Amino acid sequence: MTPRYLPLIAILLAASAHAFDLGELKKELGTLNQSQSTAPAANPAALGNLSNQDQVGGLKQALTQGAESAVANLSKKDGFLGNDKVRIPLPGKLQKAADLMHTLGMGKYSDDLVTSMNRAAEAAVPEAKTLLVSAVKNMSVSDAKGILMGGNDAATQYFRRNTETALSEKFRPIVARSMQKVRLADKYDQFAGQGAKLGLVDPQDANLDDYITRKAMDGLFVMMAEEEKAIRANPLQAAGSLAKKVFSAIRP
Repeated sequence: MTPRYLPLIAILLAASAHAFDLGELKKELGTLNQSQSTAPAANPAALGNLSNQDQVGGLKQALTQGAESAVANLSKKDGFLGNDKVRIPLPGKLQKAADLMHTLGMGKYSDDLVTSMNRAAEAAVPEAKTLLVSAVKNMSVSDAKGILMGGNDAATQYFRRNTETALSEKFRPIVARSMQKVRLADKYDQFAGQGAKLGLVDPQDANLDDYITRKAMDGLFVMMAEEEKAIRANPLQAAGSLAKKVFSAIRP
């Protein structure tokens, strides 16, 4: 392993001990998974004027568009790194320690690690497209009605329920290969594993590949939720004529 990275990991873990708050860390990491829109998204009576075929077909057009757009935007260079909404930081309290490293003139080490983490996510995201499109194709009439009548992120939650496990299996090997190029993940895991035993690092963050994989999926769902919200708010943004028809009809 590259010796120059040892100060980064050691200082990050040591510094995090001075300001560790497990409750706050869990809150930060769980924000994306726990957030769901409760705002009404549809006019129930409007669905009665549309056939089941139109409802499902219009929804599938819109969701396919949203999924493909989210994947395309995130998989390009700086898709994660250059987007504050999804940029992957160092885990929890280690980010605050990284800020300290900048004041000590060692910020380049933490910056290099963050860049590598986000590049790994950008490399993994294209694997999501096939899984997301398949989830759209397999959607039932009942699923479609639930999404149409749900909140602003109802479709995104549907995708999370039906693809998250498979996405993790697809993403992780790509993340692992990407991080091996910088020869850092194993050394991080050694230090973070000890940090977890001491209560300095949340156990779910003790493996860097797992952390990046999880945050990559969170970022994907964040961007999909934005695509969904935009189409609900402005149906004319939908690519297909049937999608325009369906979302225009149910707009509150």
